[in-house]
Amino acid sequence: MKNEFPIIETERLILRGVTIEDANDMFKYLSDKEVVKYMGLASCQTVRDVLDEINWYKTIRKDGTGIRWGVTLKGDGKIIGSCGFLNMVTKHHRAEVGFELNKDYWGKGIASEALEAVVKFGFHHYQLERIEALIEPANLPSQKLVEKQGFTREGLLRHYEYTCGKFDDLYMYSIIKGDLDLT
Repeated sequence: MKNEFPIIETERLILRGVTIEDANDMFKYLSDKEVVKYMGLASCQTVRDVLDEINWYKTIRKDGTGIRWGVTLKGDGKIIGSCGFLNMVTKHHRAEVGFELNKDYWGKGIASEALEAVVKFGFHHYQLERIEALIEPANLPSQKLVEKQGFTREGLLRHYEYTCGKFDDLYMYSIIKGDLDLT
């Protein structure tokens, strides 16, 4: 069925749709200031804030402007992060990718595994030609992550976003379908 949420499976992960039943698991990391520090969001103060985030996931999918997968470890249905596309422009075959992960799982290659799977899915199933990642200059771990996945830093977008009461500079990274061997 076309409307069914696509599930992505990797060696260690299941990426799936998020439901309201996942709100408490998501609250654990979305309320952590270190996790959301570079996301352009204030940390969630209540589970209601998380429900707003889940609603946003549903809205971007319904509108065709994105899709966000919940990241789970195989054998454990608990959401430990998310990864997906936003600002998808089908006319131009491009989208922005975003991701976050519960701090307890940092440094284990989980974000890298999820990002690689989502990028490949975007090129195969959404016929994307270009995938972008916008990353704050101080967010060195995310820069290293996307570079490891083959993204190229294209330049600095000065005062590109206004979030949490400040203007943010963002590095523009991209990967083009032809940059990867998708066989």
